[in-house]
Amino acid sequence: MKQTQYVAREPDAQGFIHYPPEEHAVWNTLITRQLKVIEGRACQEYLDGIDQLKLPHDRIPQLGEIDSVLQAATGWRTAAVPALISFGRFFGLLADKSFPVATFIRRREDFDYIQEPDIFHEIAGHCPLLTHPAFAAFNEAYGKLGLAADKTERAFLARLYWFTVEFGLVGQNPENRRIYGGGILSSPAETIYALSGEPEYREFNIADVLRTPYRIDRIQPIYYVIDSIDTLFEVAQTDIMGAVRRAMSQGLFAPHPSLAIA
Repeated sequence: MKQTQYVAREPDAQGFIHYPPEEHAVWNTLITRQLKVIEGRACQEYLDGIDQLKLPHDRIPQLGEIDSVLQAATGWRTAAVPALISFGRFFGLLADKSFPVATFIRRREDFDYIQEPDIFHEIAGHCPLLTHPAFAAFNEAYGKLGLAADKTERAFLARLYWFTVEFGLVGQNPENRRIYGGGILSSPAETIYALSGEPEYREFNIADVLRTPYRIDRIQPIYYVIDSIDTLFEVAQTDIMGAVRRAMSQGLFAPHPSLAIA
């Protein structure tokens, strides 16, 4: 597992996580900026989740506040984790309807991009959609598949997660196209770029998604677009591992030219 410069904050005996004032200030800057950027860009299901969570602006929320909403909506909860966790633990948590949240927040010098998923990415990017049954069911099914998969299969499964939960778009009509991927919705720059018309938009097809290379260290040149959030529930009911095995036998597509640039 790769190293990280960040260290997650541990809860006290009562389960309360103490953050210093500067980290609350970072949250305030991130959340107020991002809520303005997502207007007219985030999908309605995400916005509905934002309304349900009622995220504070002046402080980093405690995980128990998020859990009370998710439990009532879909039976999910959060799980405090270190900055980086193993694939096995990640899949196990999702299979148990627990969403991993690293309890640290990015420094100001990492405002626009951070490779490690911080608490802003997880709570503001992903937790709103975990109030939606189809998105929640997809994550649970994905976790169960990942638990049973071997190392090579997990590498292909990672592409499915990347192009949906992290960087997915919804709506085939460009005028009505919106963002649901948490990797986009927690990044002001990518939120604007994703719907700019500059990237390549491809209709979601699991066979293609599983064979599409990506890099984590740059804005995405390709986005896959689903018809609706309910499409994720339909995908979860298909033979995903059969598709993985076919993709493994066929191999990856050539990477997008922009991914070859150092």
